[in-house]
Amino acid sequence: MVARAYADISAAVAVLTGVVQEHGPGALSSGGDPLQELSGDCLDILTGAAGADAQLAGLKALTAATFVATADAAAPPDAFVQAQEMAVTAEIACAMTIGGRAAGAFLAVSHALTTTLPLTLAALQAGSISWQHARVMVEEAATLDAAGAAALEAHFLDPGAPGAASGCPVGEMPASRFRHKARTWRERHHAESIEARHAKGVEDRQVLYTPDRDGMAWVEAYLPGDQALAIWNRITATARGLQGPGEDRTLTQLRADTFATALLTHRTTRETSRTPGTGNDNGTGFPAGGDPGLADVPTPRAEVLVTVPVFSLLGLTEEPAMLDGYGPVPASMARDLVANGSGSFYRVLVDPRDGAPLEIGRTNYRLTKAMRQWLRLRDGTCPFPGCSNQSLDNEADHLLAWANGGTTGISNLGNPCRAHHRLRHTSAWKPTPATRTEPPGWISPTGRHYTSEHQDWEPPHWPRVLNVNNGPPDLIYTERSLGEDGLEWLLRAPA
Repeated sequence: MVARAYADISAAVAVLTGVVQEHGPGALSSGGDPLQELSGDCLDILTGAAGADAQLAGLKALTAATFVATADAAAPPDAFVQAQEMAVTAEIACAMTIGGRAAGAFLAVSHALTTTLPLTLAALQAGSISWQHARVMVEEAATLDAAGAAALEAHFLDPGAPGAASGCPVGEMPASRFRHKARTWRERHHAESIEARHAKGVEDRQVLYTPDRDGMAWVEAYLPGDQALAIWNRITATARGLQGPGEDRTLTQLRADTFATALLTHRTTRETSRTPGTGNDNGTGFPAGGDPGLADVPTPRAEVLVTVPVFSLLGLTEEPAMLDGYGPVPASMARDLVANGSGSFYRVLVDPRDGAPLEIGRTNYRLTKAMRQWLRLRDGTCPFPGCSNQSLDNEADHLLAWANGGTTGISNLGNPCRAHHRLRHTSAWKPTPATRTEPPGWISPTGRHYTSEHQDWEPPHWPRVLNVNNGPPDLIYTERSLGEDGLEWLLRAPA
């Protein structure tokens, strides 16, 4: 039976291969453009193959877990547990032609899927999520208790669950983006407060040095999220400022050179950001003299947006804040950034009713600073499907061109990264706004519509003393003070 099933699969693959090679029965059907039909067939095959890969991955996970259970049941009662695990792992490794470590990791994921994450396994078997998505779910649920793991997968995979994710379905976003969303939800709903977990993490902060091949090495730093993100944004801003017609280094190379320059020198001129060891230097690996042909680059202003629920900012709740480009951070960190942070940090207060900012619009072509920051908060990343370029690097774009009657309102503005902004204006890819029946997305040159990813806004937590009938109170009629002095300071504080 197994051999016959795989023979049928091989025959189906052969048919699809024939279609791609223009030898299949439907590749050049009459009545249409043959190239367009073949192009559509190719996309259908790729989509179907992705689903089939997921189904096979689900089959492999279920089969591996069943094999382990069968082998354990057949083992002698006095067999050593560690020896039995090693034997089973070695068998799986040989059968799948993979290494022992990879086999162990595969079995660990398979065990989690078949014992604690039934919704994830079912979605994998249905082909609606990939193996990479399933691994993310397993990794994010690893440190949660049974109830927390069940709530995590229900939020993303059970549409009927209370407060279920309403944005882009898990299977329609890359696994890297799903990891960010799952981590964000896990941070907000973890049984242990983020303040306690962050305090433990701060104690583990460190810098790592790892030699690599070809005379290269890695320097990594484990830092609090606000510091790490601010450093990254500052390096990126400096690197972008160095780009120009006379600069042949890529943005990635410029980031690395800027990082090295900042640590090894105190100068911020363009000449000090040259690659170490490529010219006359002063013992630090950087040029000893200036280059009169290159102008100084001013110290950049690295912006970080921190979204703080108003009650959390006032100290009435300890709900996490959101650091744009990173995710949830402790309320204490957000309060410190707002009260003592530099001008690089911009506070954003969310509506205590639904957690989402309100729309802003105007009739002029140019955007206000507030509108640009609103776009960054709305999209989080570039809205092109699968793009993870964080919002601070992106560019505002009119969906309906200004020349064609488009307005400069939030509903008519996109926030694509430079690459996808260029793609929009140099190819047949076109962004589409939301309609009553369709979410916003992009239409490809082949005419297919791909939906954009959306952030899942959650209503902020209300202080316990204000919960009336298990719901938010009407602040007009509540007799308790929210701290008028604090609110007045908050609303009158300079932006």
